[in-house]
Amino acid sequence: MEAPSVRGLCYALFVFDVGASIDLDEAERRLRAPAHRGHIRRKRRTPQYFEYRPAPIRVIQDAEPLKLGEFLTTTSLELVLYDFGALSVTYGIPFHTQVSLLLSLSELLYENPLLLAESRRHVEEFLRAIEAAVERPRISDFLEDYLIFELSPEPVIPLEEFRARYARDIAQILRSESAPLSEQELREALSCQLSFSIADVAIIDWNGALLVGEDMEDVRAVLEFANVELLEMRYLDQQLDDALDQAYETLSRGRARRFRLPGSFQGDLERVAQLQVDSAILFERVTNTLKLIGDQYLARVHRFASQRLHLESWDASILRKLQTLNSIYSKMADRAATSRLEVLEWIIIVLIALSIVISLLPGL
Repeated sequence: MEAPSVRGLCYALFVFDVGASIDLDEAERRLRAPAHRGHIRRKRRTPQYFEYRPAPIRVIQDAEPLKLGEFLTTTSLELVLYDFGALSVTYGIPFHTQVSLLLSLSELLYENPLLLAESRRHVEEFLRAIEAAVERPRISDFLEDYLIFELSPEPVIPLEEFRARYARDIAQILRSESAPLSEQELREALSCQLSFSIADVAIIDWNGALLVGEDMEDVRAVLEFANVELLEMRYLDQQLDDALDQAYETLSRGRARRFRLPGSFQGDLERVAQLQVDSAILFERVTNTLKLIGDQYLARVHRFASQRLHLESWDASILRKLQTLNSIYSKMADRAATSRLEVLEWIIIVLIALSIVISLLPGL
């Protein structure tokens, strides 16, 4: 039987952190390119709370096509701006080839230096245009990238037959891995699959996802946001590591000084408190932006993506570090209170001693 070809688009996603927070209304006013708020376009019946709060800004920009081997990117790219400081860049790469040959595109896109450099350049240009709307603007040193293959086989064959016949090819495409995979790794790569109807399927892995079906835009939006979450969790985890180092250094410095004036603790306490507040606010903004409540299809897509990207482990690590930072702050506050009490005790002792000395002086 002749191998069917597949036609579709590969979406290469790159996510950056560009600031502490963004005023989306102000950013929208400063943009020259047409922009719209990125509500999830549903093709299924879902509750109204399946939505972003607040909705990010989506911008389509013209771009010169980039040559990637025998493939070319489209003449436009999409940028999505989130209020908690994340910015994603998505390139589309059309393809019409056999499934087995699609692996070459996947391998080519894995940490592709051209796309990495071009995406960062577009982020820098975009940030300059909206800089006044960004609190503490800066571009993170690291990023998250992800591949989403949206395809349909030609000629059309039953979905179950397609999945069974090309299981090994699909697993290698998802992993961008040219070497044949073991049976154990094959099962692992294909373990997160879900379908809404008999005519569609989403196969989700840590490096990429493969979507077969019509109008899969809502699934792509959820996968995109899961990668945004991962980038922000990584960034927040790094921030908390730095904050803990600073807090521990401050605590150690205070321990080394036997006597400190009460007011000298205030600056240290304020710095640690600010780190606590900044970290907690970012964590809440990221985890509460996309409302996917209940055992519905998109919620399952998000759960599978979270499982693949280990978001729960990142959440647990961040919460543990926030608790540690809170504990350090409490110890510093207790030390400041103890220092104030010690100073007051010494003042009382000095006053008592002065009163005794004055009473013993002749002629008084």
